[in-house]
Amino acid sequence: MTAYVFTKTLRDQRRALIAWSIGVTALVVVEGALWPSVRDMPNLDEFLAGYPDALKEAFNLAAMTTGTGFLNAELYTLVLPILFLVFGISRGARLVAGEEESGTLEVVLVTPVSTTRLLLEKAAGLLTALCLLGAVAGVSTLIASALFSMGVSPAGAAVGALSMMLLGLEYGFLALAVGAMTGRRSLAVGVPSVAAVAAYVLYVGGLMVDSLSGWLAWSPFHQALSEGPIASGLPFRYAWMVLAAVVVVAVAAPVFARRDIRAT
Repeated sequence: MTAYVFTKTLRDQRRALIAWSIGVTALVVVEGALWPSVRDMPNLDEFLAGYPDALKEAFNLAAMTTGTGFLNAELYTLVLPILFLVFGISRGARLVAGEEESGTLEVVLVTPVSTTRLLLEKAAGLLTALCLLGAVAGVSTLIASALFSMGVSPAGAAVGALSMMLLGLEYGFLALAVGAMTGRRSLAVGVPSVAAVAAYVLYVGGLMVDSLSGWLAWSPFHQALSEGPIASGLPFRYAWMVLAAVVVVAVAAPVFARRDIRAT
């Protein structure tokens, strides 16, 4: 029974992970193919200068004259974060609450597997899936960079992919935790989704409204996206995202252990 739940979790996700990997690869390469036409635009600097300062800061538009800045603005500050959030939340909600609602969770719990071990192995399975998807994003970025002369370094691509993975992990683990505590998939999807929207509003609002700027550091989007995810160094603020993900699962474990698993 060693790591049975973990391997089952990966096996159950394999088709979705393959499909998502293909989609992320295609998205990154197609976006990269647009870079030459953007790079060769006349008066690109003047065009970008017309945007509001807050918008330029939120989407790193000022750096869009480089291949790295272009990918940060076009992919790594909006589209890819949304994709990783959707993947993390949807998979996290399915792992416990989804199986409980479908009646398959009881089959696992009749084996010598404690609820805490089950939750941790589910979390490890989700972490592994997000790491694989992050690796796909990083490799795809390097492929696009090589094909279209974007100048993205391997270190920069790795940091960018890590930021996406951590964003998906934080909210994916929240979905997993809510599902374990409540057994309801709707809540497991809804709570982290609302939390993500609120954090994004705080992030954008903190860039535009002085009274909110002091709260900006608390937003996971600021922690993941500030100064452009594709960067040369590894920001310390990523540690807060890891800590938050660990804490929500730790809080959920004792609640899950005491809760009666309902039959369907």
